[in-house]
Amino acid sequence: MLRSPAPIPVRPAAEQEDAAPGTLVGRIPLADPTPTAPGGFSPKAFAGEVVPFRVVAFREGHDLIGAHVRLRSPAGHESLHRLSPQNDGTDGWRTPIALDEPGRWSFRFEGFSDDFATWAHAAEVKAAAGVDLEVMGIAGAQLLARAAGEQDRPAAERRALKAAAKRLKDADAEVLGAVATDEDLSGFFAVRPLTTLTSTTDWRPLLVERTAAGVGAWYEFFPRSEGVKRRKDGSVVSGTFRTAMKRLPAVAEMGFDVLYLPPIHPIGRTHRKGPNNTLVAGPADPGSPWAIGAAEGGHDTVHPDLGTLADFRAFVRAANKAGVEVALDLALQASPDHPWVDAHPEWFTTLPDGTIAYAENPPKKYQDIYPLNFDNDPEGLYAEVLRVVEHWVAQGVRIFRVDNPHTKPLRFWEWLIGTVNAAHPDVVFLAEAFTRPAPMRGLAAAGFQQSYSYFTWRNTKAELEEFLTSVSTTTADFMRPNLFVNTPDILTEYLQYGGRAAYRIRACIAATAAPLYGVYAGYELFENVARPGSEENIDNEKYEYKLRDWAGAEERGDSLAPLLRRLNRIRQEHPSLRQLRNISFHWSDDDAVLVYSKHLDAAFTGTGRDDTIIVVANVDPHSVRETTVHLDTTIWGVEPGAPFEVEDLLTGAVWTWTDHDYVRLDAFTEPVHILRVKERS
Repeated sequence: MLRSPAPIPVRPAAEQEDAAPGTLVGRIPLADPTPTAPGGFSPKAFAGEVVPFRVVAFREGHDLIGAHVRLRSPAGHESLHRLSPQNDGTDGWRTPIALDEPGRWSFRFEGFSDDFATWAHAAEVKAAAGVDLEVMGIAGAQLLARAAGEQDRPAAERRALKAAAKRLKDADAEVLGAVATDEDLSGFFAVRPLTTLTSTTDWRPLLVERTAAGVGAWYEFFPRSEGVKRRKDGSVVSGTFRTAMKRLPAVAEMGFDVLYLPPIHPIGRTHRKGPNNTLVAGPADPGSPWAIGAAEGGHDTVHPDLGTLADFRAFVRAANKAGVEVALDLALQASPDHPWVDAHPEWFTTLPDGTIAYAENPPKKYQDIYPLNFDNDPEGLYAEVLRVVEHWVAQGVRIFRVDNPHTKPLRFWEWLIGTVNAAHPDVVFLAEAFTRPAPMRGLAAAGFQQSYSYFTWRNTKAELEEFLTSVSTTTADFMRPNLFVNTPDILTEYLQYGGRAAYRIRACIAATAAPLYGVYAGYELFENVARPGSEENIDNEKYEYKLRDWAGAEERGDSLAPLLRRLNRIRQEHPSLRQLRNISFHWSDDDAVLVYSKHLDAAFTGTGRDDTIIVVANVDPHSVRETTVHLDTTIWGVEPGAPFEVEDLLTGAVWTWTDHDYVRLDAFTEPVHILRVKERS
């Protein structure tokens, strides 16, 4: 079970005492320090995240060593934390630390000879064997006297050390063994070790960002569809920021704390797409919001159908009052009608026939969108994008969802995010980077606080175990996955053919497996009919207005909103679900039953109590599954075979479990258990 020692008294930072000139290692070799990030970028954490600090440390022979991590806060305050050996044959040392202050931290590891532990181990062995008693007693007395002379030790501790040293003079086996195993003495040296050899790593950076950079429940809707009205003649009147405000209480009441809006800018008319991505749009078709720019303006303008800039600011204020932050789409592309096209043709790619290249993602084509070219005038384009971002920051936006960032230079994002965060450290960027692993990870390392991920396409037990293990370990120091269950572009086969069970299963896993997840509006209405031959909803909201009866669906029992409401309440009440790195996978006898736990030690919960959640999910949405699950209960401090009580937070059922338990999960009624491990009396 994870335990975090409290910071220990800070002693002056030790320097590497005995590194030979021209060598790369100190007297106590220290290797593979983490957290770390690729490419020389800074690793990241969010305020309140429990970060595992790890290093490999060893020395020759059998003498024992210890290790510290020394932290330096953004304000310059230092704290010292003792690491524990992992005892798995890797020479790994580790301690978890919760970092609460946003800003730029630094840390370094210090390895040292643990003189008392070395003596105590040898003394215990030799006392049991009855050999070398006199010499071990003398050595121990000298060591304890030396420690008693250290003036930074409390007076009571120094008196106890002097008394123990006196006991070792002419000690017999019993006394020698008693002193060597004395827990009080061991505790003294755990806090203030006695050492003669010390090595250190270089100082390393760690960026701690605000909590919303790593924790959040996102909800996406198109403001033009919220409050949309259909006239008797069949024509449609767009929703506005003012009408969309009426949806804010429902979003907040469901427990979502981030509301993401697709682009809110004027939409081009040249090559405007019609319903279902058709190439011909009628006069009343609104077009794709991602085809940004028209005579009314570009990226710094709001669509006149939605209202004015003042209306948008009022919308942001209303959302904030409801406890919801507004995230705005940052799509760096333009319609053929965007003011940039005439003013800065160098910002686009001109083909040999004189036309401007439109966007493509084969087999998808976006004739209504021109991608930007960052090579012809990088200085001018960089400055313009920064101006646009600063403009929306001034309107109250602190979160940006970035469209297709992997189609822009990585160095641009490093510059833009670094520049914006230098002035506004609270601004968060989410990368919509459904791309290859290397660029996805590169974007995260270069500065993006959050990332879309492959979660959408990981649906089997094996796929989910592999994916969730990777994002909670391999990339957790720099990449934070936002587990969106669907998007306007993505309606997976799992959702298309899995029915309502699939929607319940995916929501439960997304909400509990990581501290960030998201839902696109319509998910709660089980909108699962795809446009033939595509992975998108038919009658896609990207190209038309959607009229939805939210309240009526819930009254009829045809809405997933009650489950989303319950899931978000569970997330709010259980701090273990607001951590990324604490997931542990367990075994089941059925390849369709996924089992994992999220445990957080009492030292980090803020309640003084451990918090443990066990999730058991039937990932086959077409069946009833009965199986046995096998749990490593030692993770939450329960010995194998010992009973403990669990409460299903979805149904209220209470059971007594052990480390081997029968489960029955009916995909058509209750496909998932979300179990709270109850405290033992």
